[in-house]
Amino acid sequence: MSDLELRNITKQFPGVKALDNVSFEVKNGEFFVLLGPTGAGKTTTLRCIAGLSKPEAGSVLFDGELVNELTPADRDVAFVFQQYSLYPTMSVYDNLAFPLRSPMRKVDEENIRVQIVQTAEILQITPLLERKCAHLSGGEMQRVSLGRAIVRDPRIYLMDEPLSNLDAKLRESLRVELQHIQKTQESTTLFVTHDQIEALTMADRIAVLNKGRIIQIGTPDDIYDRPATTFVAELVGTPRINLVKAVRENGNLLVKNSKLKISLPEDWDPPADFLLGVRPEDIKPNPEGEFEGELTLMEPLGVETILHLTSGEQTLISLIPGMTDFKIGENIKFDINQERLYCFDNKGISLLC
Repeated sequence: MSDLELRNITKQFPGVKALDNVSFEVKNGEFFVLLGPTGAGKTTTLRCIAGLSKPEAGSVLFDGELVNELTPADRDVAFVFQQYSLYPTMSVYDNLAFPLRSPMRKVDEENIRVQIVQTAEILQITPLLERKCAHLSGGEMQRVSLGRAIVRDPRIYLMDEPLSNLDAKLRESLRVELQHIQKTQESTTLFVTHDQIEALTMADRIAVLNKGRIIQIGTPDDIYDRPATTFVAELVGTPRINLVKAVRENGNLLVKNSKLKISLPEDWDPPADFLLGVRPEDIKPNPEGEFEGELTLMEPLGVETILHLTSGEQTLISLIPGMTDFKIGENIKFDINQERLYCFDNKGISLLC
């Protein structure tokens, strides 16, 4: 496996700058996730790394060596696409064997068989080896697609939203399997997704990409607990973070258009006018609570319940464990965890409060 580094990559399409001075490093054996919405430039980044697209500026390095001029075949990366790139009339075995039978690799059939058997066991597709790919389910085809990458033992794995077309239960199962495979093989993996749950649960580190620019790089804890911008804060977390306009007045934080008044934390020094952020799990109903709001909407999810609490013209979302017997229209007292408040300027940039 190899280290991967991008230095100041810029990629231009007609009328669109897909990547704008993108730089990051994926360490040897790291599971690195590129997280961003549709159109952020995630797939273009993978294509530049694989050699399928040529950037107008910047460098791609493997183990410190420049690979910009190498062909995709010479870069020795495994690319797992969002759509299953399989040969439907070939068996699963032959699909797995296909990259190993390349004249460039010169792997004999016995070693091919050994590698396929090992990979099939890892992905639990051994019973499928003789079946034609046209007769597989979506989940089975994705496992085979992953197997074709794993069997090669490449320098770097590039995965372009490989779980996005699967149903929720299968997506969760394969997510766990991918983590296990990556940790067991200590493979260098760059995984692209728009799904914040995939990013937070799988990544060693995350790079948040938006409109071709890197917004923040950090561990899942960094991205969730210390977001650099409101864009990052809203991108991760379910339900979405509460962001409300607030003002500083007489040692308190006043939420505009509401009756909510929060004591100014001792180490905070926000401007007079700013954006206040509160995660839903940090708003807890409490009969003796400091704040009060009307329950205007309730979303029971079984393992947890989402409450919409309205004060004046502002509505805060609260996330509580389990089910509840609260009623719509009821006035509910609640507390806000003041040790986990977020502060952003009016441009959405995090402030060191």
